[in-house]
Amino acid sequence: MLYGLPDLDDRDRHVLAEIDGMRARLRLQLRTPRRWEGQLRRDLTARAIAGSNAIEGYVASAADVEDILLGQAPIEASGTVTAEIEGYRQSMTYIQRLADAGPDFAYGKGLLNALHFMMQGHHPLKRPGWWRSGPVHVTSPDDPTIAAYTAPDAERLPELTGELVDWLNEGDPDAPVLVRAAMAHLNLVAIHPWADGNGRMSRALQTLVLAREGIVAPEFSSIEEWLGRARNTYRYYDVLAEVGGPVWTPGRDTRPWLRFCLRAHHQQAQAVERQVETTRTVWSVLEEAVERQGWADRTLYALYPAVMGNRVRRATYQADAGLSTQQALRDLRELVRADWLAPRGEAQGRYYVVGAGVPEDAVRGVLEPRALREPYTET
Repeated sequence: MLYGLPDLDDRDRHVLAEIDGMRARLRLQLRTPRRWEGQLRRDLTARAIAGSNAIEGYVASAADVEDILLGQAPIEASGTVTAEIEGYRQSMTYIQRLADAGPDFAYGKGLLNALHFMMQGHHPLKRPGWWRSGPVHVTSPDDPTIAAYTAPDAERLPELTGELVDWLNEGDPDAPVLVRAAMAHLNLVAIHPWADGNGRMSRALQTLVLAREGIVAPEFSSIEEWLGRARNTYRYYDVLAEVGGPVWTPGRDTRPWLRFCLRAHHQQAQAVERQVETTRTVWSVLEEAVERQGWADRTLYALYPAVMGNRVRRATYQADAGLSTQQALRDLRELVRADWLAPRGEAQGRYYVVGAGVPEDAVRGVLEPRALREPYTET
């Protein structure tokens, strides 16, 4: 027996409808390929990976994660954090591929263990890709000597993971996909089948369920960035403890967990909509400004991330614009001379940020902050 889907009420259905509306608008905006879309997708992926790993204490900036995504050495992240990010990157890359795997795709224990091996393969002593062989406890964040949750005995893992896989393939097919994804997350983290990496695997599975069932691309549908924000992380642990109980008790009311996830999806969708709007505005203004300067439009691949508050590295610009090393260096030097970019750091740590000479209307395109709507209190 797994933790079961709660009945939906009118408020839940209203929130689901609003999320569906935001996702539909996003699909329309992405139907026609845009030059800025690749950088936006990478940025969202980096923020999702950074968020999920931050929950486990492996903190890296989205900029460092982007470096790792591109095969570059990060500027600030430690070797330990870099290894965790790289492992998670591998599993998320595979999930992105599985989104388009076709009708022959099926969930299986082997798939779950393969994703876990990609994520945790750098920890050979923790048996990556194998079910745990002994007990495991989720400790209290306030006192590591206190077990906040005790997972099922290892002997039950074949039975419980088999039940979960069967449900993923055939269970509750008429339930909204956001509900199914949330319950997949809850059940996998409650089973806790591995010695380590269970939280990240459960969040990755939630993203995979969404991706497989057509909720736009994984980088646009993941709530991992939202979960990684400190206040949301605390609530995440609280609601898992409330719903999961101190031990495996699948008869408990799962409505608080579902509403927590729907709120996360609603607010993350708001944030993504705003990010797309900002990206489109900034890119358009910069495009006109670059044309007035008589520069090659490829320089947008350096100027856009700088104006958005991200750092620009030579290798990243070179890859995005499809240039040689010398061409990339010449462009960056010209942008520095014009004061549209400002250099920071030295040698391998050299990067660029937005300069004072960038037109003011481009900087204004980065919209003023505004609060996210609370879907369950404003409906």
